[in-house]
Amino acid sequence: MRKSYTSEFKAKVAIEAIKGEMSIVELGAKFDVHPNLITNWKTKFLESASSIFSDKRKKENKKREETTDDLYKKIGQLQVERDFLRKKYRQIYGKDPD
Repeated sequence: MRKSYTSEFKAKVAIEAIKGEMSIVELGAKFDVHPNLITNWKTKFLESASSIFSDKRKKENKKREETTDDLYKKIGQLQVERDFLRKKYRQIYGKDPD
């Protein structure tokens, strides 16, 4: 049966590998994990380290842009409806509703 490891455990082992106080083989023996796995976790950890700080801002900006786009669409829709009702009002009463 295959072992599965939590992300917290993987991060802990990867950080130990990055510290370099013990060799990968020694870490494998200490945590009962194959050294190739530790190397893979370390590589993934280092590759994704920069995204830890930037993803939150990107997600917030994307969410803000989506909200802004939705609001612009709603404004456009309301303006079309207002113009339509103003035109109908003029047709019925012969004057502007102002």
